[in-house]
Amino acid sequence: MKVERLLILGGTSEAAQLAGAAARRFGAALQVTTSLAGRTERPAPLPGNMRIGGFGGAAGLYEYLTEHRISRLVDATHPFANRISTAARVACEQANIPRLILRRPPWRRHRLDHWIEVDDVVAAASIVRHNGHRVWLTVGKAEIAAFSAMPAVHFLVRVVDPPRRRLPLLSYEVIASRGPFSLPEERRHIEHHAIDMLVCKASGGAATEAKIVAARERGLPVVMVRRPPAEPGEAVETVEAALEWLVGGIVSSGQSECHENSPG
Repeated sequence: MKVERLLILGGTSEAAQLAGAAARRFGAALQVTTSLAGRTERPAPLPGNMRIGGFGGAAGLYEYLTEHRISRLVDATHPFANRISTAARVACEQANIPRLILRRPPWRRHRLDHWIEVDDVVAAASIVRHNGHRVWLTVGKAEIAAFSAMPAVHFLVRVVDPPRRRLPLLSYEVIASRGPFSLPEERRHIEHHAIDMLVCKASGGAATEAKIVAARERGLPVVMVRRPPAEPGEAVETVEAALEWLVGGIVSSGQSECHENSPG
């Protein structure tokens, strides 16, 4: 029996769900490897194999795909992980490997939302500097430096792992926790810390949407960093649709192999 090899570019809840669903659906017929960037110190265990660390751009990913004989790739990375998504497109085109984008659906703006949409974190920081007082910051550790040198602003910062050193902010508190987050939990954060502004990326998905709902209920402004342009290619928005894509490709591959090896 031919064993197909799937590489999932992960780091999201959708990627983990797909790894589990694929392992249950195909068993030994599909070898699943999930690749994580390594930004989380203690990633949760995943079905199948796990690879941690970058590839070194499109060239490095192409080498990995060919060396490990990957037959299909699913890009289930965060909507803001545009660098690895570009590398995946280029590498798969060069290696002639089918690629699917599992694109988390965006949040839909409600008529009661007070969103201030900006193109990048620098623009978000400019708004905070002139309008914020007690700001809930959920943009990831790599982006926090943009909010430094703001003496009039106190930040509530949520990260997955506790920071190992002081953050480049003048006044802040840290919440170290991993989603999904409930609506009562997000309401408590806003009330307990007297939050008057939320800053986030337009990540989408259900795992972190509760903070958007909680901010809406309190009439708070939400500074929303827009998603970068998506890479072209076949895309789906659900784990179920991604699994069907795998089923179609792997069944077709198996039928083709049987035909080639049949007598006569």
